[in-house]
Amino acid sequence: MRILIVEDEAELATLLAARLGAAGFVVDCLGDCADAFEAVLGAPYGLVLLDRRLPDGDGAALIPRLRAARPGLAVILLTALDQVAERVGGLDAGADDYLVKPFDMDELLARIRAALRRPGAAPSPPILCGQLSFDPAMRAVSVAGEALHLRRRELAILEVLIQRAGRVVPRERLLDAAFGCDDDITPASVETHISRLRRRLEASDAGVAIHAIRGVGYVVSTK
Repeated sequence: MRILIVEDEAELATLLAARLGAAGFVVDCLGDCADAFEAVLGAPYGLVLLDRRLPDGDGAALIPRLRAARPGLAVILLTALDQVAERVGGLDAGADDYLVKPFDMDELLARIRAALRRPGAAPSPPILCGQLSFDPAMRAVSVAGEALHLRRRELAILEVLIQRAGRVVPRERLLDAAFGCDDDITPASVETHISRLRRRLEASDAGVAIHAIRGVGYVVSTK
């Protein structure tokens, strides 16, 4: 899952990116509305953390444009504006949630998980493939009931593959899911992480295999 942080306080943006990265998300950081909108047009973000007081305007005013560009995009406003009218205005603008600074990081992660679930829908059941189980809500992986801890990019790649088990996922889609705008990407970036992921799945007897479809991408299936 890829998240965009739109925050002009560099120190806070760095802290958020570090914590979300440790939780397994791929994160990009930008500091104004204009750059944020262009980024959303060009990358498959699942969620935007959006400050309200940005150098080029109120982040809440950007939400309708983000929704028009990507209708399924989740948006959480992060702001020091804590009056009831301001919170109501932010939610009425289309935000999925509104968190007032300062906030607890664990609460933020819980709100992100909630925002990534469809409103009113029952929790998505785990996706099973072989002995492997992936919980979409918690982004947790287990094999035969035992937790399997993956590195951030391995988790991002597996998340995309397992949600499309049996179908070929283009290499470019895996790149978008696993790497941020500022990451150093080489021609072998996806292949390197796929190789590591294969070794971890093999060592844990997950009962799944990742196959390369030459010139197209990858597919995960049971052995």
